[in-house]
Amino acid sequence: MAPITRKPILEQVDPPRSPRETLPTMDDLPSEYPEEPGLPDEFHDLQPQLLSRTLRLSRYPRDNCFTASDLNLYYDVNHPLWHKRPDWFLAVDAPRLYEGKDLRRSYVVWQEGKNPYVVIEFLSPGTEVEDLGRFYDAASKSANVESVTLTVHPTDNGAEQISTQPPAKLEVYERYLRIPHYLVYNRYNRQLRYFKLDGGRYQEQSLNPETPLAWLVDLEIGLGVWEGEFEGVPGHWLRWCDRAGNWRLTDTEQAQAQLLQAAQNLLAIGMEIEQVAQLLGLSEGQVKTLKSSS
Repeated sequence: MAPITRKPILEQVDPPRSPRETLPTMDDLPSEYPEEPGLPDEFHDLQPQLLSRTLRLSRYPRDNCFTASDLNLYYDVNHPLWHKRPDWFLAVDAPRLYEGKDLRRSYVVWQEGKNPYVVIEFLSPGTEVEDLGRFYDAASKSANVESVTLTVHPTDNGAEQISTQPPAKLEVYERYLRIPHYLVYNRYNRQLRYFKLDGGRYQEQSLNPETPLAWLVDLEIGLGVWEGEFEGVPGHWLRWCDRAGNWRLTDTEQAQAQLLQAAQNLLAIGMEIEQVAQLLGLSEGQVKTLKSSS
């Protein structure tokens, strides 16, 4: 990691400066913590790509949405170094590029002015207790780490000094950032769970037995578990869809669909298979398949 030059926290004046002016920016804060648990495996690399590449929101253009995975999310102006690293998150009404020109090294809420709107975590044995907080299995309630830990240290003069540790993910998403939609996915048993902010607290939502399993009403988009091959890897993947359960296509799939439609149009006007294949850069086998299915 490149050396970080830390920006000092400026003293306030009257009238007070905004946090954007006085607190560290993404350039001042660390962007990597390799010692943290739950470091990305191959699934944690591929699954976020599929989520970002199939996301289409009717109310927000692509250049006014930001999605990220495994990016430091700094959330507390009182503790500027406290952060979480969501497996995937979406911020709406936020520019794709920081200030319209830069790739982000971190997402710093006091600089951005927008909290994430959706967070998705991929459960693993090392992180599920923190990811689920009070929603973790009742038999393991004693392991609940949702609350802030207070540690008391005696000082030289006999007084007690209290230091705080950062809260766990569920509490950060619920109380600090008030993220409307929080979802967790366990790829080992293919279970999706959906928690929606209601009255300042997450309430677990019932899922549709069919796809979409979860419907995010205000974003007009659904999330389901799709069985298929992504980047050459077969599996059961989280994927966005419409209300009827039609899967949203990736950019690559959209381009391929348009190409095949063009081939069908050319065949329909009587062009020979060899000509269509040469014109569109398809194999003759692909064109023959299209012709036989039309």
